[in-house]
Formats: sequence, structure tokens, C-alpha cells
Amino acid sequence: MQAKQATLHSLLDNSRQYHIPIYQRTYSWTEKECEQLFNDILKTGKDDNIPHHFIGSIVYIEESLSQVTKQAPLIVIDGQQRLTTIFLLIEAISRCLDSSDGGIGEFSSEDLRNEFLLNASKKGEMRNKLILTQTDKETLLAIINKKEPPANASARIINNFEFFEDNLKPFDTDKIVSLCEGLYKLMIVDITLERDRDDPQLIFESLNSTGLELSQADLIRNYLLMGLELEQQSQIYKEHWRPMEISFGQKAYTQQFDGFIRHYLTLKTGDIPKIRQVYFSFKQYANDIIREQGVETVLEDIHTFANYYCAMALGQEKDSVLNSAFADLRELKVDVAYPFLLRVYQDYSLGLLSLEDVNIIIRLVESYVFRRSVCQIPTNSLNTTFRNFSKMAVTQKYLESIEASFLLLPSYRRFPDDEEFAVKIKERDLYNFGNRSYWLRRFENHERKERISVGEYTIEHIMPQNENLPENWRKALGDNWSSIQKKWLHTLGNLTLTAYNAEYGDRSFINKRDLTGGFGDSPLRINKGLKDLDVWDEKAIMIRADILAQEATKIWGYPVLSDETLNHYRPEIKPKRDSYTVDDHPYLIREGISKKLFYECREKILSINPCVTEEYLKMYVAYKAETNFVDVIPQAKRLRLSLNMDFHELQDPRKIAKDITGRGRWGNGDVEIHLSRSEDIPYIMGLVNQSFEKQMENGATDLNFN
Repeated sequence: MQAKQATLHSLLDNSRQYHIPIYQRTYSWTEKECEQLFNDILKTGKDDNIPHHFIGSIVYIEESLSQVTKQAPLIVIDGQQRLTTIFLLIEAISRCLDSSDGGIGEFSSEDLRNEFLLNASKKGEMRNKLILTQTDKETLLAIINKKEPPANASARIINNFEFFEDNLKPFDTDKIVSLCEGLYKLMIVDITLERDRDDPQLIFESLNSTGLELSQADLIRNYLLMGLELEQQSQIYKEHWRPMEISFGQKAYTQQFDGFIRHYLTLKTGDIPKIRQVYFSFKQYANDIIREQGVETVLEDIHTFANYYCAMALGQEKDSVLNSAFADLRELKVDVAYPFLLRVYQDYSLGLLSLEDVNIIIRLVESYVFRRSVCQIPTNSLNTTFRNFSKMAVTQKYLESIEASFLLLPSYRRFPDDEEFAVKIKERDLYNFGNRSYWLRRFENHERKERISVGEYTIEHIMPQNENLPENWRKALGDNWSSIQKKWLHTLGNLTLTAYNAEYGDRSFINKRDLTGGFGDSPLRINKGLKDLDVWDEKAIMIRADILAQEATKIWGYPVLSDETLNHYRPEIKPKRDSYTVDDHPYLIREGISKKLFYECREKILSINPCVTEEYLKMYVAYKAETNFVDVIPQAKRLRLSLNMDFHELQDPRKIAKDITGRGRWGNGDVEIHLSRSEDIPYIMGLVNQSFEKQMENGATDLNFN
């Protein structure tokens, strides 16, 4: 590798041609970056005391060995965003110079174009110094050569060129001269890679570009394609990567492709990579496969699963039944289930599952997540739950095994049964519940072939929200009208849909019922039965809530298996070890500091989360969620706490924890803390919470419920 400081002018003022390889992302700078570059160049050109302005590195490698009669193009590894933007600016400046008889002072349009943009002695495409990739190529060439852009022109290139043109209006001689002066002051680090000695991918990873940060997908694409010969790059890109970009579309590709790869890796490896570590996790996963089977094997597999993902997450499923189920899941934002559903969809595509069974599984996922949300069960373990589901399917009894897996989830991951769900959905504030349009739509359209667009209606409180209820409402509700309103106002029994919200206002129930378009002749299912009522009071609200709650248990169904069937899936119960109690720990029954600290600490630990359980063992007391996250070892004058996490993961500003890796102490984990004073408990609980969160950490979700 050779690196030297140079001006951008010296880099471009030759007959070489720079190619952006096909695996590079398309041009992506926005007006924000263009404006910054424009202002920097203008400022540099205006000030004689600024000798130069550094714009970053340009890294390139020869496509192949040059010959005496022909120089091979230079493949740009890093710097295409800056080069492209500067080319657009120079073309805009050159057009201004053209409009003033070709030049101003020492600066001419012809010189700018020949020194920066064109190889004047060349013909055809070789005349252009910068060749972009995909649709960017034809768009830039059209602008530089003053031709009409192609039909599928790059909007980003067109927009940024117009941005520069707009910033050069009205014509300002001083501004144009300053920009020209600034262009010749631009400095770069000119980095030339040697084909036989340098690894372009490693260098590419280590560069800290001044442009837009590369996405994880960009890094993965470059990693897969960069090392291939140009012809193979083009073939594989066109067969696999480009179709994925098209399927996702520009917006979804930018926003969701990294997430898709994360779900893909979770399915393939069983681990959930952090979103900013997806690229490195992918390399670790793919290295051996590429070495043994080649890049195309990996890309074919990604392409296959990308199609599954587009069907599920981007509304591209062709079957109307599945498409509807996936749409409901998307509205719930249950991204955490995608690794499991990718496996389900793969098995469906292989003929291991019927369409009906796939639909049932999707609806079970929907019900599981919605029921837990209504029942206010913490969602921070859902990632782990669905990750494990990918391993639980029994091919011969696929649906049954998934239903059993749902039913056998432990209490803190439980699938709320009909009784729990029916009670909670009647009590919850569903008006201020996230995605209220979702649950109302599901109520209205369940098993309905002609679906109603809930968006055309507004949510209506049958008993009005007005804190100062009119006298007729107070009379209907009775002496306790205020407490009844407060308790039931935003709950299931009192909420409905209407297109006449403005007309209803605080009218009496009878008026709302008999009004034209009122409850009496409403076509909506959710208003069924209201026309038969003459009074709306607490009893009526509760009766309607009971009816709707029972309907909810059908809409968001619960898996049903016999005990005999379920027993086949229960994990083998290991013989239980000798049981211990607090009486087996002398320091916990003897009055003293250790006992006092233990019970103070115990209360705090058990209150972390309802899923936390306590188990007395021979030498310590274990506190568990998934498994032990903290163990408490009582000692004579203190407690010793063992946190089940790696020492380097702990954030401990006071540095009171010790690294006991490999020391063979009682308890689980590599972190030890000593507790001898009550006033230290709040700080130490902060450390204990880190161990708990570490255990549950893989379950951070995107659910949008309040």
C-alpha cells in the first residue's frame, strides 16, 4: 500500500479512469452533505490564509495489470461519494463559466472539465474520468455530457446537481472564482493498493470516511463481492444482490435490510447479534461456508430468505390469507418473531407445512404477543423466546410441537390463558393503548370476508369523556357516577367505533342510539346489541365488556392440547436434589449484620421483576430468571454476591466489584461483590440489575404498546 498527500487536482489531472465497482452502494449523499462540502470549498477559496482543505482519502486499486498500450481502470475502494459530489459541483460551475463566454479570469469551463471531469484525448466511455455503478452511471454521464438523463435516472444525483445549480444563482462572479480557487486547494490522502500484497476488504473496514457511515448491508455486500474477479462480481451481483435491492425497494432496503440480516443470523446461529455488530457476526458465520462452498452458496441462501422476509415484512406475500395475517403482525411490530417465522416460511416453501398450518402459527404468534401486552407481562424476553422456537419444531408434528412450545413456556414467558386474558382486557385502558386501531379493526373484521376499513371511523366513548357530565348522564349512572366514569371510561365495554363522533358529543345514550346513523342502525359488528338497550350504566358496560372479552378470546386464540399430548413434549424432570431452607444457613437465622443485610437485599432482588425466583442451596441462595443471575453467599459480617456475567461487561463506576474468573468460588459468574453496609444496597442493586438485564438482554423489542 502506498499513501501520500496530494491535491484532488493532481489525482484527476491525468488520463486515468476511475471505476466504482458493482458491489459498492449507489450514490447516497443528501443535500446536507452537499451543502457542507459547498460551504467548505467556498470558505477555503475566499480566504488566502487557508492553504488547503482536506476532504479525506481516495483509495483505489488497479482492475488488472496495465499494458503499454492501455492503462487499466482504477477501482475505487473508498471515496466515491466525495468524488461524485465534486464532479456534480464542477459541472455546475463549468456551466456558469460557459454562460460568461467560457471563463472568468484564469478559470475557464474547458480547463475545469478537462482537468477534473474528462479525458479529452479519449473517445466514447473512456472519455469520462469517473464511471459509477448501476443507474448512477448513466445519470452522471448524461449530466457531464449534457444529455437527457435516462428514464430510470438516479434521483439523488439529479437532485444534488440541481442543488448546486440553485446555489450558483443568481450569477455571482466572486462566488464562482472563490469556488474555483477552493477546488484547487482540495487535499486528499492518495492511497494506492497493491493487488498482490494488500487486502482491500481489511483496508475498507478500517477506513473512517468523512462521508455517510456504511450500513451493515453495505459492508456485507462488499465483503462477499470485493474479492471476486470483475466478471464474477457482476454475475453474482446481478443474479442475487441486485434482485434483493429491487425487492426491498430503496426505502425499505435502507431501513430494513440490516434488520433482515440480523434475523437471518439469529436463525442460522442461534445468537442474536447487536444491530451494529451484524457485519462482524456475519463474517464469523460465513467464513467457513465461503471457504468450503464458495460465495455464491451464501448469497443464494440470503437471497432465498430475503424473499421470505419480503413476503412477511414488506407485504409481498401472494396468498391473501397469509398476507392478511402478516399485515396484522406488522401492525403489532413484532419484529422479534421474524427469526422464527423465517424458519416457518422456509419449511412451508419446502412442503413441510400446509398453508393452513402456517396461518395458525402466525395467528398464535400474534395472539401470544397481544395477550401478553394486554396482561402487562414484560416483553424483554420475547427475542429469546422466539429464537428458541426455531429449534423446537418437530417436523412430523410441526403445528402440534409449536402449540406445545407455547403452552409449556414458564410463568414469566407464559401465554396468558383465556381466563387471565378475558379479565385483563376488560380492565385495561384500551383507549390509550398503543395501536388501538389494530385491536378495534381485529374486533370488527374477525372472520369477515368483506373487511371494514377502520380508518374511516373514529373511536367513540359511549359514556362521554367530559368530566362535568350532563345531568341526564349523572342520573343514568347513579350516585357514584364520577367513580364509575373514572373506572370504566377508557375500557373495552365503553368503547366503540362511529362515523358520527362530532354529532354524538355528550348526548344521552338514547339520543346516540336513535340519531340518524346512530347505534340503532350502525352496520358495524362492534355496535351489535346497543340498539336493544334503553340505558347505559355500569351494569350495561360490564355486560358488554364480558361479551366482547369472550369474543376476544376467539380472535386472539389460545392453543389447546390434551394433557396426554402435552406430556410428550414436557422436558424430562431430573431427580430433585436435597432441598434446603433458610434454616440451613446459620448466618441468616442468627441475629446480626449478615441477616439484616440479607433480608434488605432479598426484598430488592425479588422486586426486580415478577419472573425472579428464589432457591436456597447448601452454600448460597440463588436468584433466577432464565437461570441464576445473582447468588448470595452469607458470611459472618457481610454478604458475598456473585453476578452471573463476564467481568468486562459490568459498568461499575465505584470499582467495588472483583474479577473472580477461574477462581472456583461458590456461586455462578465471574463478578464478586461484598456487601457489608445497608447504605451500599442501592448502588449494588444497580450492579445486580445489570446481571438481570444481561440475562434478559436478548429480548429488547420494538413493540409499540403503552
